[in-house]
Amino acid sequence: MKRPLEMAHDFLAEVVTQDDIVVDATMGNGHDTLFLAKLAKQVYAFDIQEQALEKTQERLNQAGLTNAQLILQGHETLDQFVTEVKAGIFNLGYLPSADKSVITQPQTTIEALEKLCRLLVKGGRIAIMIYYGHEGGDIERDAVLNFVSQLNQQEYTAAIYRTLNQVNNPPFLVMIEKLERYRHG
Repeated sequence: MKRPLEMAHDFLAEVVTQDDIVVDATMGNGHDTLFLAKLAKQVYAFDIQEQALEKTQERLNQAGLTNAQLILQGHETLDQFVTEVKAGIFNLGYLPSADKSVITQPQTTIEALEKLCRLLVKGGRIAIMIYYGHEGGDIERDAVLNFVSQLNQQEYTAAIYRTLNQVNNPPFLVMIEKLERYRHG
């Protein structure tokens, strides 16, 4: 059985091509940025911590990849950099091996999700890994689930992939796909 993060990567890899622009909304240690840079034409990766940019740049340099723009800003500013996106990924929570009091916030996460949903091309996808075992994590988890549950079913499909028999708040995956057949008006 696949772990939620493996499922997230597979979910995005099914649709991302060398012609696509994608977003890593939470750069962290750069694993997702690297993963996306191997698939897409251009990656826009966001984080508010300098350490995240440094780690991610190291990873990209080691892989010889130059198609990622690393942005030291919150993910809620993503619409300043992209006008159309094929895929996006979020890892909500805190940066492992860094200051655990610096966490993603419900209000900026929802703002980023709203913008990314709007900018998503038909057939585009968003993977949201929800880590919620930390202080404040349950509030963000609930905000994201509430937001995703209210997406227009004519325009989006949303699903959850999670383990049911694990202790200690195991992370889980929320998947969103913008439907091909949706017509405005």
